[in-house]
Parts: sequence; structure tokens; C-alpha cells
Amino acid sequence: MNKPVRNVRNKISLSVLMDGILIILIILCFYLQTSMQSSRVVYVPKGGTNAIIAYLQANNFDVTTGDKYLVRFFGYPQSGWLNIEQERISKGDFLYKLANAKAALEDITLIPGETLYFFIKEVSVKLGLDERELQIAYDKYAPMPDGVILANTYKVPKGISASHLMYYLVKTSLNEHKKLAIKFLGEYDVKQWFKYVIIASIIQKESANEEEMPIVSAVIRNRLDKKMRLQMDGSLNYGKYSHTKVTPAMIRNDTTSYNTYRNDGIPEAPVGSVGFKAIQAAVFPANVDYLYFVRNKNGVHSFSKTYNEHVNNFSK
Repeated sequence: MNKPVRNVRNKISLSVLMDGILIILIILCFYLQTSMQSSRVVYVPKGGTNAIIAYLQANNFDVTTGDKYLVRFFGYPQSGWLNIEQERISKGDFLYKLANAKAALEDITLIPGETLYFFIKEVSVKLGLDERELQIAYDKYAPMPDGVILANTYKVPKGISASHLMYYLVKTSLNEHKKLAIKFLGEYDVKQWFKYVIIASIIQKESANEEEMPIVSAVIRNRLDKKMRLQMDGSLNYGKYSHTKVTPAMIRNDTTSYNTYRNDGIPEAPVGSVGFKAIQAAVFPANVDYLYFVRNKNGVHSFSKTYNEHVNNFSK
């Protein structure tokens, strides 16, 4: 007697379930077709899906916590710079590309000792970016007007914006600065650390090779300890003067803190980019008493403890 009633109830329940699934699928289709704003190239940090979605939310991408399930349906989120290709894109396409898109990478190199001024010019030409936008973006993210981006070769995607590029270069370098500071000093105090970086930037400019770096560092330390002005040409090779020969007129007329002939102490900011060896030398100078050095005929430097020795070295 009850069997037909039970069958009818089962059919109704199945019908309601199917209708519910259909409604969910329709809503999902509409949701995935929703238009959203993106960048043509998007940086995705390494980490789990939850962390990636949180990062995108923090950077004003229109994604929700529930989108993590959709991303996992499409695959697993890639890390690095992803080529999204469009600035207006459907939510479904965006989530799919998070799991499947890959960016074409290009190498850009900042050589040790080069200044931000010339680096920006090179990057502008190579990546087709506006110099002014690159400078504005750097100033936004960096704590110093130069020397923050470490000398290195960086892989970046074609099509990256000026803002994203500088954010990536500065953030990556600052993370490395922090690691080096903790390794060498046991702590990371930004103001104190960049005093070493400023000294390292002068070492980078003045040294003929890596072997000389700890000795040049010792000369800087010894002169500072004795309240002597550094009087080093390399400090005047800042910014657009990176490749300019320092002349007596330049020494007389330059009123910036980079002129260590006219000012005590070190400049207020790094002279240019630095590499690991220059930083290491700045933190660990050689145990020598030298106060002077001059480039000799062999292309390296002759170091001396007294001014008379220094003058005699000019002829060697």
C-alpha cells in the first residue's frame, strides 16, 4: 500500500535535487561570466591557494574566498608573473589563467656600480616602458633614492607595467637586504643597514677588483674614525654622473652630500647598485692601517698609510 507513495516521494526529491543543481549551475555560469578588472601581467606569490586569494584581494583584484575552490577545479595556482593578456576579463577566464597561464620571461641586468638613472634608461628601452613612470614607481616603493635594487639579473615578463616591475625589483631586493643584515649583523635595522650599503656603494665604485674591496673598506673606516673626509671620486659618480670623469670644477661646484671632498662622513644615500662582495667588505673591512690609495700603472691600487707615501705612489 505504501510503496507507490514512497516512489512518488523519491521522484519528487530527485526532481527537487536536480532543479537545485540546475539553479546552482546557472548561477555559477553567470558568476564565471562576470567581467572584472585585471592587469595584463599579474604577480602571484608562492604559497597555498588561500594565501594567493588573500594576496589578490589585498591588491584590489575582485576575487572572493570561495574562488579558491574554482581555481582548484581548473588546476593549481602558478607562482610568479602570469600573462593574463587582458585588462577586462571574465571571472572564469581569470581564475582559469591563475592555474594555467605562464608569462614569457626576459632578463634584465643591473650591473654592480651602475646607478638607477642609467638602469631605468636601459629598462625603458628593453621593455618599452616610460622612464618617468619607472622613476615614480621606484620612489613609491624604495626607502632610498638609489642602491636599493641589488646588482643582479632578474627574470621579468614581457608586458609588465612600470609599477609592477619596480614593486617586484624593490621588494625582492629588500627581502635580500633583510637576509644579509640578519646573516652579518644578527638583526635588520633599515637605517643602520643602509649605512653599510652606502659604504658598499662607494667600495663598488672605487675598487679595481673584488680582492681590493675589504682594503678599500678599511680605508673608508680608518678615515671616518680619524674624522678625515673620504675625498673619493667614486662618491661623485652618482645618478646621471655615473660615467662622468670627476674634475676639479665638479668638486668645487657640487653641493650635494655625494661630494665627499666638501662634506664630512658618508653621503645620505648609496651612490649606485651594489653586489654581495661589496656589502660583505663594508661590514667586514680588512685589518689594515691604510688611509690613502691611488690607481697604479697596472690598473689596480697602491695603498699607503701616510700622505708622503701616497704622493710617491702617484709615480708608480
